[in-house]
Amino acid sequence: MSQATALIVDDEPDILELVSITCARLGVLAATAGDLAQARALLAQRGFDLCLTDMRLPDGDGIELVREINEHRPETPVAVITAYGNMESAVAAMKAGAFDFVPKPLDLHVLRDLIGAALRLRAPAATAASSDGSDCGLLGTSTQMAEIRHLIAKLARNQAPVFIGGESGTGKELAARLIHALGPRAEAPFVPVNCGAIPGDLMESELFGHRKGSFTGAVGDKQGLFQAAHGGTLFLDEIADLPLPMQVKLLRAIQQKSVRPVGAEQEIPVDTRIISASHHDLKEAVDRGAFRQDLFYRINVIELDIPPLRERVDDIKVLAEHILARIAAQPGAKPRRLSDAALRALHAHDFPGNVRELENILERATALSDAAVLDVPDLRLPHPQSGAQTSAATADPPRAAAAAAATSTIEPEAAAATEPGPGEPDIDIGDRPLEAKLDAIEKRAILKALDSTRWNRTAAAKLLGMTPRSLRYRLSKLGLD
Repeated sequence: MSQATALIVDDEPDILELVSITCARLGVLAATAGDLAQARALLAQRGFDLCLTDMRLPDGDGIELVREINEHRPETPVAVITAYGNMESAVAAMKAGAFDFVPKPLDLHVLRDLIGAALRLRAPAATAASSDGSDCGLLGTSTQMAEIRHLIAKLARNQAPVFIGGESGTGKELAARLIHALGPRAEAPFVPVNCGAIPGDLMESELFGHRKGSFTGAVGDKQGLFQAAHGGTLFLDEIADLPLPMQVKLLRAIQQKSVRPVGAEQEIPVDTRIISASHHDLKEAVDRGAFRQDLFYRINVIELDIPPLRERVDDIKVLAEHILARIAAQPGAKPRRLSDAALRALHAHDFPGNVRELENILERATALSDAAVLDVPDLRLPHPQSGAQTSAATADPPRAAAAAAATSTIEPEAAAATEPGPGEPDIDIGDRPLEAKLDAIEKRAILKALDSTRWNRTAAAKLLGMTPRSLRYRLSKLGLD
């Protein structure tokens, strides 16, 4: 491989000299420019393996250069130098396509780590190109999953913070691991941490580490998770559960790319990519004051939403086949497959637990049945709730028809569920459009659930077999909120 080259753009001679010397020590040949015009002239003559540009230049803005390079030379990573404390410009640059940023005053450790990460992109990247995702683990033949795999391949070459949204069980950690595995940090650690599982009084010590004697029980120095993920990726799952005081400290760690262990006097530079996730609506948490707005914009530079399984039913078959193959590979297990009726029943199921629920259903079925072909009774699916049925019907009429067919296959007695209970009005066929009938049934089921739980929305959502977020949507749609 030929010698790596870098283009350094800054109007301060001291910065140009410092970065050029750092590049030389890393074996990188640096070319320098004092403004946008000189940078454009050099880019017109040749390509570079890395560009590092200041945000403020005499004849323009560094973001202009970021956009131009991303448009005409997308293979060249661009990093920006930002003024101390000016994170708004760093976030804007990364949204425009910047690879990473380094704050002033320049820290040589951070600068060397950034250059090293950028140069690792010269190696051919792995791809997630198979039609069903079997080569990357993020399975699915639906259009949604194909788009997500394509976006992940692009995100892997960037160092911008990513926020992954989606309901519980959709595979948010799997997506985060794939972003890490396809990027230049693949050989470094991937460190996952569930922010909701760590007690609040231990959170700072877990993330940043501590020094011996800094508090009762600190019998020795301890490395924090930021340091454990140095050079790699720190995955902050359920970040919405972070206490507000820790959100302030996390924001500083991300902005300054350094951490201060509990009891330490000096900060320690860390080179860690941040990927976060939550099944909560962070925007709503910001609105009600439970999550800091500045931290939200810092971690949400790029957002990746994983759709629930009920919105991509085409993926159920490939997921089920993969899960059954994995179970069959266990010692003493035998190959299993699903009958056509069982597959139709799964297509009709609402899956409030998403892919994790599908795994549980199939693991239970294979444990309790000796049959080589798993049928509907082996799945032991719960009786369909009216709320789940109507949500499927209003969202996707063809799926509602499949649900009706599967219901008749599951239990003959299920037809009784369509009869009105005591005191409930019957709905005559033909008296109203189908949409209005379904809305009426859904409204009645939601009101009954709310009434039985003393209007506790979380408990009512659980009773209806849906997430609180889905219940909020339905309440708004039906004019009940």
